[in-house]
Amino acid sequence: MIASTTSQPWAELDQPRRRLTPPVRVGRVTIGSGYPIAVQSMTNTDTADPVATAEQVVALARAGSELVRVTVNTEEAARAVPEMVRRVRDQGVEVPIVGDFHYNGHRLLTRYPACAQALDKYRINPGNVGTKHRDENFAQIIRVALEFEKPIRIGVNWGSLDQQLLTTLMEDNARREQPWSARAVTLEAMVQSALRSARLAEELGLPHDRIILSAKVSAAPDLVAVYRRLAELCDYPLHLGLTEAGMGMPGIVASAAALAPLLLEGIGDTIRVSITPAPDGDRTEEVKVAQQILQVLGLRAFSPQVTSCPGCGRTTNTFFQEMAQEIQAYLQEQLPQWRERYPGVEELKVAVMGCVVNGPGESRHADIGISLPGTFEEPKAPVYVDGRLRTTLQGDDLVAQFIEILNEYVAERFGSQARAGRR
Repeated sequence: MIASTTSQPWAELDQPRRRLTPPVRVGRVTIGSGYPIAVQSMTNTDTADPVATAEQVVALARAGSELVRVTVNTEEAARAVPEMVRRVRDQGVEVPIVGDFHYNGHRLLTRYPACAQALDKYRINPGNVGTKHRDENFAQIIRVALEFEKPIRIGVNWGSLDQQLLTTLMEDNARREQPWSARAVTLEAMVQSALRSARLAEELGLPHDRIILSAKVSAAPDLVAVYRRLAELCDYPLHLGLTEAGMGMPGIVASAAALAPLLLEGIGDTIRVSITPAPDGDRTEEVKVAQQILQVLGLRAFSPQVTSCPGCGRTTNTFFQEMAQEIQAYLQEQLPQWRERYPGVEELKVAVMGCVVNGPGESRHADIGISLPGTFEEPKAPVYVDGRLRTTLQGDDLVAQFIEILNEYVAERFGSQARAGRR
């Protein structure tokens, strides 16, 4: 018999922990441990074009992005920001809009106060706010944030790390009895850059609860290490993201692999998935991936989920795959109106299984599930609702029959009359 090392080995399954942070208000969204982990995204339009940028901000927000960041890199972009924000608001979209500043943010925010006022948060990269006058340029941005009562994100990136700080830490490391690796010193420089900038912001008068930190790298193990270190040394809310994750499936897998360990440890208060879209591709894909990561980890619920098996030699036909695809498509099609009529329907779990081996068991674990017959099995499909056998379906129209039961279940469980009856 294996002895347990703790008196409550499974306690965290039912009581997931979040690293405690102060709340930071960004427009209408609050970032911090007392609030849901927020999904954010970034436009790739030219911000100097307020029409195109506003359209993409709206598309990202309607896809589920809870904050949207835009590049503010030129005077033309800074001048266009107020009109862009107005166009977004005119469409009834209140998503917080964050300005992303590098190199010249201190000048743009000072010269264009309407831009500074219109944005809900400023992202500052301490590695490129200047060299000789770095601290003064940083201070200039903080003074603008104070004037307009805006929060900031101090966003360190290893591709633009403060080289003076890195050199100093490398020199200090060389004097150690047991020097760290160059990789470790680089990650420590990222952490110290973020913390040093946060201290400077507070010394200039910015409240503790208007600061969010991030330290992005492009390798998953490094991301986990650097955020664990940050979480150990401060209580600021943390923005997670694997920078330059890549395109398509590799980028999605890399982002999930990097974010999941941290999120499961309670580290992270807002996330962005920085995947490269295909040329003229759908920018909202990064929002959907971020939502799915949070939902798979059980941290948020955005849409009903379909569990289905991969298939094996017991399922030599493609019917269960086609049915799973049809059910998934039906759920996505119904979701907009279901959200309005059935609050909480995003938590619905559906199972479409292909044979008798795991089919009944998986179907019982779902809210509603169907176990289809595998090859050479008896042509019948039991349907389980809330862990119990509801009925057994037969015939050529199994999809239609199952959808009818599914609709009844959604109305029963999530409908207003059902909720009132359970009070």
